[in-house]
Formats: sequence, structure tokens, C-alpha cells
Amino acid sequence: MMIIRFRKLKCWIRRNVEVGTLVAFAVVVLGFWGLAELVDEVVEGSTSNLDRDLLLLFRTSQDPSDPIGPAWVEEVVRDLTAIGGIAVLTLTTLAVAGFFLLRRKFASTLYLLFAVGGGLLASSAAKRSFDRPRPELVPYESLVYTSSFPSGHSMMAAVTYLTLGVLVARMLPNMRLKVYVLMLAAVATLLVGISRVYLGVHWPSDVLAGWLAGVVWAIACTLGARFLAFPGSVEKEAREISS
Repeated sequence: MMIIRFRKLKCWIRRNVEVGTLVAFAVVVLGFWGLAELVDEVVEGSTSNLDRDLLLLFRTSQDPSDPIGPAWVEEVVRDLTAIGGIAVLTLTTLAVAGFFLLRRKFASTLYLLFAVGGGLLASSAAKRSFDRPRPELVPYESLVYTSSFPSGHSMMAAVTYLTLGVLVARMLPNMRLKVYVLMLAAVATLLVGISRVYLGVHWPSDVLAGWLAGVVWAIACTLGARFLAFPGSVEKEAREISS
């Protein structure tokens, strides 16, 4: 009975495409509002105590300079934080853009490059605007050379992986495959953000702001691609097949 109702719900959503658009728009509005509230709290210094407590949760109580867990965990976390770095994200984006070019999906290529490139510019501008110092409670476990707010790794991971996730998911005919791809994108984004706090290079509020900004940007670009800039840039959704 539940399966039948679920299938009826999916059919109703397909017949009422505007519902999905409204939900996406609502997420953008709520995300922007949440980001604005967070920025206000950070500027006022209201998050300082919570930031400090959460950051120290990833450190041993006897020695704050020592991250929790054995040495191999630190190495794994460094590997995880690298998937949110500019080099990895750039290579990933160019690789997928090349795939779309080979398929002659020129609008998809432009959309992808605009979404990721625009997100990078927005992240850099925000860092220069707020110029928040990095945490000084613990020694850094990773090389840093920009300001702290928002977390560029967290924001760009959200922008890149969510954008890629949407493009790939729409090409897949099976709902479980779509959910799997989008969950991979979300998990990668979450792991990058957590790694930045573990390594002591960002306050938790930096990461939260990066996540919010990245999600808002990715969804806003998707909506804009559908209605304004590049019709067809978001891949035409494949017809679902029974599993």
C-alpha cells in the first residue's frame, strides 16, 4: 500500500512540475535567510563560545594541540579535506565539462562552468569582505593562506558536488540511482566541512556558512539555468524505469 501511494505521489509531482520549482525557491529563500542570520551572529561575536567548544571537541582534553584519534585518522582527514580543495574541484569540473562537450551538451558545459566559477568568485569576495581571523586555539594541521569566513572548502564542495550531482542524477532513469548520486554529493560536502574543523583551520560557524552559501548558490544556479540563461542546460530528466 505504501509503495502504491509513493508511486502516486511521484506521478502527481511530475504532473505538477511547478511544485518542485517552488520547493527549490523556498529552499533558496530559507537558506539565504539562515545565512544572513548566521552572518549577523558572527559579526556580533555571539557564536564565539559555541565555536570554541565545538572546535575543542575534536582535540584531546589533555593536549589541545593533539587532534582526537590515532595518527592515521589525521592522515585520512587530510585526504578528505583535499577533495574540497581548488585543485581537485577544478580537475573534477573540467573532467565533467569535457564529458558534456564530447556529448555536444554545450549548454550544460556553460552552466557547469558558470556555477562553479561563479561560486569561487563569490567565496573569494566573501572572504575578503569579512576578513575573519583563523582560529588560534590549536595549531593548524593544514596549510592556510586566506581568511576564515566563510569556509571556502565547504562552500565550493557544496557548489561543485551538488551541481554535478544534479546534472548526473537527471540523466539516470532509476529513482534509487538518483538518490544515491545526490547522497554521495551531500556526504562529500559534509565530510569536507567536518575535516576543516578537525584540522583546526576553521571555526564551525565558518563551515556552516560555507555549507549554506554553497547550497543556496547551487540551487539558485539550477533555477536560473531553467528559466533565464541556458534552456536545456540542466540535463533533461531521464524517464524512470522500474527497478
